[in-house]
Amino acid sequence: MHKRVINSRQNQHQVLKQRSEFKDMDRFFVSCLILLVVSGCVYQAEPAPEISNKSAPIFSLPKIFSMPKLKVKANDYVPREWIPLQNVEKKWSAIIVHHSATNYGSAAIFDKWHREGNKWKGVGYNFVIGNGTKSGDGEVEVTYRWRQQKVGAHCWTADNWANKEAVGICLVGNFNKRSPTPKQLTSVKKLIHFLQKRYGISDDRVYGHKYTPGLKVTDCPGKRFSMSKLR
Repeated sequence: MHKRVINSRQNQHQVLKQRSEFKDMDRFFVSCLILLVVSGCVYQAEPAPEISNKSAPIFSLPKIFSMPKLKVKANDYVPREWIPLQNVEKKWSAIIVHHSATNYGSAAIFDKWHREGNKWKGVGYNFVIGNGTKSGDGEVEVTYRWRQQKVGAHCWTADNWANKEAVGICLVGNFNKRSPTPKQLTSVKKLIHFLQKRYGISDDRVYGHKYTPGLKVTDCPGKRFSMSKLR
């Protein structure tokens, strides 16, 4: 009977010891879990990344095109269509000013006349400046010959140098009868200034049509158009 009591006490002591060990282990695991959460190793809101054998898509960087620098004053506004694309832009050495010798007109009208009447590929000028009839007064229209930097069809010489090397500007109007409008003069001066600065064209290379070297006789750009007003 005495032995049974001793054994029973020993068993109780072992049970209590095991319970104490389990409590210590529980405290240890809880402490580890708290450390993991605080340290950021466990974050339920963001799933773990998936591992895939597929290669990531390759994206090409966009090409960067630089616009040509303008050699004009900082306060001068130059329409973008005046600036040719770099891959087609050529060197120009002169400027020739014309009048249309008509009371009205526009780039589209001259294009039609030159195609149908002269059997050309299109309007012969690089720029057309309106007088307020079929386009705006002083409006500068850019033709396909300038956009594509094509040889002109506005001034015939023996070696055709003027069409190849000179920019042709036509002001709508008959300047044997009346003078160009103030807005036309403002626009043509600004355009000429831009072209001179961009291509290094000197004043003595800016011609009225009738003053072009090697040209046959003409009265263009008219008796009432003074080249001195463009200086």
